[in-house]
Amino acid sequence: MVEILGVILQFLPVIVILFVANLAQKLRAQGQAYMPLAVLAYLMLILIYAALALFGATALLAPLGLAAQPELQAQLDAAMPIQSWAWLGWGILLPSLAGLLLLLKPIRRWIAGFSTLEAGNPLHAAGLSMTMFIPIYLALTLGIGLDTLSTQLAARAEETGQPPVTVGFLWVQTAIFVFIALLGIGWLTRRSWGAALQRLGIVRPTLRQVLIAVGSALVMVPVVMLIEAAASAAGIGIDADVESLTEQLIGPLFQSPWGILSIGLAAGIGEEALFRGAMQPRFGLLFTALLFALVHSNYGITLSTLVVFLLGLLLGWLRIRYNTTTSMIAHAVYNSTLGLLAVLAAQVLSNS
Repeated sequence: MVEILGVILQFLPVIVILFVANLAQKLRAQGQAYMPLAVLAYLMLILIYAALALFGATALLAPLGLAAQPELQAQLDAAMPIQSWAWLGWGILLPSLAGLLLLLKPIRRWIAGFSTLEAGNPLHAAGLSMTMFIPIYLALTLGIGLDTLSTQLAARAEETGQPPVTVGFLWVQTAIFVFIALLGIGWLTRRSWGAALQRLGIVRPTLRQVLIAVGSALVMVPVVMLIEAAASAAGIGIDADVESLTEQLIGPLFQSPWGILSIGLAAGIGEEALFRGAMQPRFGLLFTALLFALVHSNYGITLSTLVVFLLGLLLGWLRIRYNTTTSMIAHAVYNSTLGLLAVLAAQVLSNS
């Protein structure tokens, strides 16, 4: 329950900012005074990014301060050792500054020249700025370290007797992703339920689209295996820290059919609604696929990140060619197939 409340609170600022920005855009479309609400949304983002930038700058100076206080360094190492202060500092400071710059209309006007974004649209401004939350989250993960996070999760699971990610947690996160996607494109403010689903590309698929989705996913699985085999032959294997952290996060879910199914369905529904449904029509295929890869911070920046980027391109193409429902089915089948293969491989190894 604490973890579920934590993830809700984590996304609460995003929800509030999107709601305010949508109200501002509604007034703008009606020709009414919208700037007070737009400024309110921008001010919330400015405060968040200012706090994050200050944290990043402090992290860059932290090694100097800790060097002069060995006792404090020892306490930090015992509680949560930091693997890279540089990642923590620069990785949070630079995207925070970029998030602030993206609120400037001249910057947005330049970006609008080669995208579908509107420079004067307060929702587009807020949404574009908030994309910087994703590299900040990745930098936080890399700064702390994948191995440190894996160790911390293992210790917490042993202490509480509960896995860090449960089926319930997975579906709550999915519900939040879907809600943010709906809210972000104007549901509850500018669009009806039906119009919101249409904008997201969530429609009833045809049998042909279902078969294409399943076929695309089943083709992607051996392609990924070939990429990993080629990388391994070239001396680029799967990162051990990535494997360890991934095992801590979702390993327990592989112990039941419902867990394996949930890994596929939850990601397919939530991530596709948000990335392919809400974001891609505004941010484009490549940028959305990049954000999709980076949001999987448990992979760090490794071969697995490249694989997720390629998956994002395929899912994005399915969204463009067909609809988001097709990409949802493909994503769900792909994840569930990999999960099932992992379980079967583990059983074969245990019996050999």
